[in-house]
Amino acid sequence: MVKHWSVPVTEALKADGLQIAELATSSTPGFTGDKKKAEELLIKRGEALSVLQEKLYANGRSGDKRSVLLVLQGMDTAGKGGIVRHVIGSVDPQGVDHAAFGVPTDEERRHHYLWRIRNALPRGGQIGVFDRSHYEDVLVVRVHDLVPREDWEPRYDEINQFERELIGEGITLVKVAMFVSLDEQKKRLRQRLERQDKYWKFNPADIDDRAYWPAYHEAYQDMLDRTSTADAPWYVLPADHKWYARLAVTELLIDALETLKLDWPPAHFDIAEQLRRLEQV
Repeated sequence: MVKHWSVPVTEALKADGLQIAELATSSTPGFTGDKKKAEELLIKRGEALSVLQEKLYANGRSGDKRSVLLVLQGMDTAGKGGIVRHVIGSVDPQGVDHAAFGVPTDEERRHHYLWRIRNALPRGGQIGVFDRSHYEDVLVVRVHDLVPREDWEPRYDEINQFERELIGEGITLVKVAMFVSLDEQKKRLRQRLERQDKYWKFNPADIDDRAYWPAYHEAYQDMLDRTSTADAPWYVLPADHKWYARLAVTELLIDALETLKLDWPPAHFDIAEQLRRLEQV
């Protein structure tokens, strides 16, 4: 077990039976260190993640179709962007497929809601990152009554089937639901309003959504209860402490990559012959 973790992160953050209403968003499940230790450990574990990602990428270049897809789902200011910068930013960008899903475009609305998701799936050898995802279609559309219940209700089963297909195609799913408190969200929104370099991140609708907080929690609870499966479990991440969130996601990705039992692909040429050729030029 990694130092400073009392239990594996996959156990500490598992969604099974968890009630969002009882979640302490400032907690650090499974981690026994403090902020300083987490930041030190993040550097070391980031290096380990980078090596595993390079092996995945190398195997992809050799024809391996397997990939890892990190799904980040959470309310605004939950820290999804920080995960992308500080966790995914530690690996080679050549091996990353990133997609952010906002309001559907006119073209996307003309298709099934999973159409844009399929178009953004990671290629073999890649770590894919979804900033929001297909789960918007059982969250936002439900809370804001964008489609009738008879439309979004069947989507839980449809999403489970979709993810089973992805797993069958060699995609390992890491689904992370990030939660901050109302007070922490207010603090982060205020920072965006008080700093010129953060204005671009602010959306007035984020304040409007605060009035829907109970409805969102209800929708997230159903999402967890109905789409956390044995092969594609949800991990619930208390995200008031950014340092904890970043370290926890790093550990989740390392765990997912280690389950693939990756090694460096063998050479498809005669090494001795190529060394001789090299000495001759």
